[in-house]
Amino acid sequence: MNPGTIVLLVVQRICSAVLLAVLLWSAPHLALAQSLTRAPDLILTGTLLGKDHQTYREDAFRVPAGVRRLTLDFSYSGKSERTTLDIGLRDPVRFRGWSGGARSRLVVAEGLATPAYLAGPLPAGMWKLIIGVPNIRKAARTDYTARIWFDRTGEGDGEVQALPADKGADWYRGDLHAHTAHSDGSCLASSGKRIPCPVFKTLEAARSRGLDFLSVTDHNTFAQNQSLTELAPFFDTLLLIPGREITTFQGHANVWGPDGDLDFQLGTRRARTTDAIFDQAHAAQGLVSVNHPGLPSGEACMGCGWSAATDWSKVDAMEVINGGSLAGLGPEGPVSGIPFWEGLLDRGFRITGVGGSDNHDPDLAADKPGALGRPLTYVHADALSRSAILEGIRRGRVFLDIRGLDRARLEVRATSGEQSVEMGGVLKLQTGAEVTLRVDVSGLPAGARLTVRGNGAGSFASRDWGLESGHVDLKLAFSGAASWVRFDVRDTAGGLMILGNPVYLTPAP
Repeated sequence: MNPGTIVLLVVQRICSAVLLAVLLWSAPHLALAQSLTRAPDLILTGTLLGKDHQTYREDAFRVPAGVRRLTLDFSYSGKSERTTLDIGLRDPVRFRGWSGGARSRLVVAEGLATPAYLAGPLPAGMWKLIIGVPNIRKAARTDYTARIWFDRTGEGDGEVQALPADKGADWYRGDLHAHTAHSDGSCLASSGKRIPCPVFKTLEAARSRGLDFLSVTDHNTFAQNQSLTELAPFFDTLLLIPGREITTFQGHANVWGPDGDLDFQLGTRRARTTDAIFDQAHAAQGLVSVNHPGLPSGEACMGCGWSAATDWSKVDAMEVINGGSLAGLGPEGPVSGIPFWEGLLDRGFRITGVGGSDNHDPDLAADKPGALGRPLTYVHADALSRSAILEGIRRGRVFLDIRGLDRARLEVRATSGEQSVEMGGVLKLQTGAEVTLRVDVSGLPAGARLTVRGNGAGSFASRDWGLESGHVDLKLAFSGAASWVRFDVRDTAGGLMILGNPVYLTPAP
């Protein structure tokens, strides 16, 4: 074999290895655009010939005003003839990025962008798709197509941060409240010095603790989303849900889902009322959850308790158990959010109870209150996806594991006649109608007991049952007044281990 042949083989192997690496690395991103089911808003097409070898082309396209997310899918022919095209992007003001041939789909949005591209506002006007031609043979011809989607809500069909393997309907567990260096999260550096903690440390802790989903909710910012976007392909068994903690002087609230800008300056022209904040979050397809409402507000914890004037019909969830408040005080201690939440349930508001570790140090030992995943929020969802998890929370299919048990379960089914609902569901009943409640549990320590709460629980002779069989069957007669019933699991000393969400009973029209 002559030296020239050897060199050619080595180059081919290197190129093959690079191409394989690119395909493997970009595979998760290729899956993103598969969820773009609607027709593109714009299609660019063109043809390149041999004379275009090692040149650049810029195809102009107009982005209308009000766009908050741009998704672009690029394809071309001639790959079997070794044609290679690279892509990049310019907006009317600046260069937005260059991914070369590493990926064929990209997202640029206010709060995040595909790696190699810059997040930020999308100015209206003429943008340029930059096409580089590293290789095209003299006699070759290649046709290319760029499909472009514009989204004005900032929430496109592609879930840039949600890349776990496909999973169907199940109970999924996660943490909905955590902080990193993008706000006040800290941890120890390699030298032992305490530093603002990088995002990857929180994701490592979440993976090591077997979480299925995580929302990083830094205060009033979405800067963490760019780090999450870059890390998602590596942490590909962990669903990352965009979030932030809206922190005001009259209370804190998590917003999950949107990855763009949200106003938080309550009492100013930007957000005169909580209605303005919540309406903006809902318009961006997000969920609103009031955090740690039972905490006091003052110099020790400024604005931590909830005192803002609130239309509670606009609140989707409430953090009834906060990891930070568990330490030394317990889930039902003086700063628990449970009484605040149950008072709203008594008033007829159907708000889902959730938990959040409020973790500020991912190195905190897993058995410590406030460690990532303490408490765990379990959500029954149709799939492990951002939209499915948020829908599960919205529907109230949620229970909380306060102790960090090994895959605990709490299932509740309420039946009356032909109606049958689970936690979060509503039965519409005539006065005196009989309701059968079936509660199934698993993954609990010996001696665990079931207790009932709610303004519809008065007809039970007992409020405490053993769980030796793994289930309890109960009956009640509907009083005729709108009411709710929910179930908790306690240890032999009466300590709360599992907290369930309500079933709602309402008069039939």
